[in-house]
Amino acid sequence: MRNTTLCHIEKDGKYLMLHRVKKENDMNRDKWVAIGGKFEDRETPEECNRRETLEETGLTLGETRYCGIVTFISDKWETEYMHIFHSLDFSGEIKPCDEGELCWVDKKEIYNLPIWEGDKIFFRLIEENAPFFSLKLEYVGDTLINAVLNQKKIEL
Repeated sequence: MRNTTLCHIEKDGKYLMLHRVKKENDMNRDKWVAIGGKFEDRETPEECNRRETLEETGLTLGETRYCGIVTFISDKWETEYMHIFHSLDFSGEIKPCDEGELCWVDKKEIYNLPIWEGDKIFFRLIEENAPFFSLKLEYVGDTLINAVLNQKKIEL
């Protein structure tokens, strides 16, 4: 089991997204994902979020909102707890990322990109400013087969 963060950095109605095209054997290969990565030893979710954002983008986060936790279960990949953040407050200049291409994407266009189907659920929760949530997503391959939000099954 691993812990990761995802930060949805927003500016002018757009999210900063990472098109994962540079790493081999990447579970997110060719998908568009939010900024984030794996916890280091002794890090809190907030510390990991700030470090990963700085490493991947060159941006320093200011105020962030800890939105929820996603339990990602897959038949191909290890179980992952993804700590979801949202931020409108950042400084610095975007630098190239060694994991893919960074791009500001209009929030309405996100749903048309190749993203994980379950990501659409937590994008909606962030947009709705939902209270802290727990979301369980189960996949077979790239197909979402089960989603449970705050202990209630979501119809797919």
